[in-house]
Amino acid sequence: MKFKLGELFSGPGGIGYAATTAQLVADNGEKFSIEHAWATDYDKDTCNTFAHNICNGKSESVICKDIRKLDFDKLQNISDIEGLAFGFPCNDFSMVGEQKGINGTFGPLYSYGVKALRKFKPMWFLAENVGGLRNSNEGNAFKTILKELEDSGYKITPHLYKFEEYGVPQARHRIIIIGIRNDLKKTFKVPSPAPYKDIDNTSRTAIENPPIPENALNNEYTKHAPQVIERLKHIKPGENAFNANLPKELELNVKGAKISQIYKRLHPEKPSYTVTGSGGGGTHVYHWSENRALTNRERARLQTFPDDFMFLGSKESVRKQIGMAVPSKGVKVIFDSILKTFADINYESIDNNIKLEYRDARCLAFG
Repeated sequence: MKFKLGELFSGPGGIGYAATTAQLVADNGEKFSIEHAWATDYDKDTCNTFAHNICNGKSESVICKDIRKLDFDKLQNISDIEGLAFGFPCNDFSMVGEQKGINGTFGPLYSYGVKALRKFKPMWFLAENVGGLRNSNEGNAFKTILKELEDSGYKITPHLYKFEEYGVPQARHRIIIIGIRNDLKKTFKVPSPAPYKDIDNTSRTAIENPPIPENALNNEYTKHAPQVIERLKHIKPGENAFNANLPKELELNVKGAKISQIYKRLHPEKPSYTVTGSGGGGTHVYHWSENRALTNRERARLQTFPDDFMFLGSKESVRKQIGMAVPSKGVKVIFDSILKTFADINYESIDNNIKLEYRDARCLAFG
């Protein structure tokens, strides 16, 4: 069976690429795979990147539009779908920032995923967001989202995945909610990280093995100010601008919270810290020994994009796209498990760490 996948808030293609690489053959010889049907995002560069890499440059099935102004009938006219993926914007749920949650500009956008489920009725869905979603609006936002997804007709399995446990060279923690339509009588289980425990997922291995060619795509170096270079000389691997022993003249004059990723060097023998797409100087992820920020291609490797995956747009636009994406190898593990669920293939699994409990017809979540 080939599942046609629709994507809302598609990003540059971390989920889309993972979907196209997931496939298996059941014991009876039936083939299971996922193919792109349509995708939508609001950012032009992001849409161009997705179309170039996932659709061989054909943009007819990639709709670049603010979802609040999008006619869903237009998507249905492109193709019916059996699967839906939506990594709804996390800006208002992130632990960094104002944390407006469901009351912010981006918080309510999850509702378009609910709208799509009710309109298209796919066999399954994958929804993704940051771990901070659980605590937003005193936990009420998460309860509301889970309840609405479930009320759309799906048995849901929410789980906080730590992607570094699945071989990804980055400590990136994301809530992934898998839903399977109630009438299908299939039960998704969270894949165990045990099969991936021996994978070398250090920053050094990700960036250096194999070496990145000098003419690789999106591999431009950043021109740093002399003061930045001098500051980096005093920061050891794994340290940042606040816990390193810096001379007084190189210390940062920052009031309030001291973000641990500011001018933080990678530790070569550990997975990277979380790659982000927003933020100014000091947030670009820094090499463990060279006094510089990583190139976009090096960041893309930490996000497990292949070297021939071309990001389109300016250098800063590409940095944003990479930072907002989902690690393709991490989400592929989940797609593989979805296919195994439908193929009735057993696989090593663990209990989901976000439990659902029903009291007084309300959905309470804890984990």
